[in-house]
Amino acid sequence: MEMWFSEVQTPDVKLSIRTSQQLYAGRSEFQDIAVLDSPAFGKILTLNGRVLFSDVDDFVYNEMAVHVPMAVHPNPKKILILGGGDGGVAQVLSMYPEIEQIDVVEPDELLVEVCREYFPDYASGLEDERVEVYLQDGLRFLRNCENEYDIIINDATDPFGHTEGLFTKEFYGNAFRALKEDGIMVYQHGSPFYDEDESAFRSMHRKATQSFPISRVYQAHIPTSAAGYWLFGFASKKYHPIEDFDKDKWKARQLFTEYYTANLHVGAFLLPRYVEAILEEEEKK
Repeated sequence: MEMWFSEVQTPDVKLSIRTSQQLYAGRSEFQDIAVLDSPAFGKILTLNGRVLFSDVDDFVYNEMAVHVPMAVHPNPKKILILGGGDGGVAQVLSMYPEIEQIDVVEPDELLVEVCREYFPDYASGLEDERVEVYLQDGLRFLRNCENEYDIIINDATDPFGHTEGLFTKEFYGNAFRALKEDGIMVYQHGSPFYDEDESAFRSMHRKATQSFPISRVYQAHIPTSAAGYWLFGFASKKYHPIEDFDKDKWKARQLFTEYYTANLHVGAFLLPRYVEAILEEEEKK
C-alpha cells in the first residue's frame, strides 16, 4: 500500500509527497516533529504537519539566506542565526573563513537532536568551532543585544506559534539595535501567491520598511515551499543589496554553490509585478 504525506497549504490546496517510511515522530515542548523518507525528496523534516525542508531542495534556502547578505557586507565577522537548529544555515556560513563568531539561538533542543541524528550533513554546521548554540527564545536573546552583529539571519519557521515573536514590530526594532551601524538582516518573507499567506507577507514588509532605511525582497524557487515560490527580506542599515554588491569580489572566492550565483543575486531582486504591487502598497503606509 502506498503511503503519502499531505501538507495543507490552503483550504483548497495540498502538497502531497509519496513516502516510503516514517523514520521519526515525536513532540517537543514547542511542536510536533517528524522525519519521513521519500523517493522524490529523500528525507523530509516536518514541523506540525508542514514541511520545513527536504534533502533535495534545502540547499536553495540555505544558500540564498547566506550568500546574499555575505556578498553585500564588506567585512562580516559576527553573525547571529535565530532558529537554525538544523544547522543548514550555519553549514553554509562555515564556508567563509573571515567569520569569527556564529551564534545560533534555537529554543527547541529536541529539534537540534533530531537533526543531528537524521540530517547529520546539515547539523555538522553546528560543530564548527566558531559556532555557539544557545537553547533559548530568540526574541528574549535579542533584547539583550546592542551594536553587536554584522549580519542577522532570521531562520525562524513561521510567524505563529513559539516563533511568532520573531515577526513582531518589537523584533524588527530589537534586530536594528542588535546590528552594528552597517549591519544587515535577512529573514524569511514567505510567499504571497496564496491569498491566505498574503496578510503575513504584507505585515513583514511593512514592519521592516518602518524599522530599516533599506528594505528589499528577493526570491527563490523551492519545490516544497508554498506554491514552490519563496521570498526573503533584506533589511539593511547602510548597504543596498544591488548597488553595494561586488560581483567580482564574490566570484574571486570560488565557493562551491548549487543554486546561488553572482548573476542570480541580481536577478533574485527582480520580482513579479503582483509582488511589486503588494510591496509598494505597504511602503506607502
